[in-house]
Amino acid sequence: MTKRLTLLRHAKSSWRDPDLTDFDRPLNKRGQRDAPMMGRRLAKRGFAPDLFLVSPALRTRLTAEIIAEQLEVDIGKLSFDHGIYLAGAHELINLLRCIDEQLQDVLLIGHNPGITDLANYLVGACIENVPTCGVFSVSLPITSWRDLEGTAGNLLFYDYPKKHIEP
Repeated sequence: MTKRLTLLRHAKSSWRDPDLTDFDRPLNKRGQRDAPMMGRRLAKRGFAPDLFLVSPALRTRLTAEIIAEQLEVDIGKLSFDHGIYLAGAHELINLLRCIDEQLQDVLLIGHNPGITDLANYLVGACIENVPTCGVFSVSLPITSWRDLEGTAGNLLFYDYPKKHIEP
């Protein structure tokens, strides 16, 4: 049996209000357009994660809610963890190793550089930058999240808003 881990970088955020902290930045117009589009692309793939593991920063929460709506997923599947905010790949791995073993398919929504670094770590890739609202999905030849290690994953798909534009 394998596990599936999908990484999603939050949609494009706004820098319009300089008084907001980084944590409190909302999505900008492009982010509000791209998140539903990527949610529809995931829905077309039949994507149905058991758990959404999400940074509590505003831009990631909003991205997660939009994706969940497009997938017709109960908002109760969203789990917010402050440890994702500003985490690097190794912190994210440690967090993932604590996931309930019964869960097979997890969507992690976070930030760069952690998302890009984790994607590269999981499959030994050389992706320079997972773009905003980019999705990177891997199958992992493990039966326990505790066994999660680098370069063990097999890339299932890598998609991002500008890869192909929807009409």
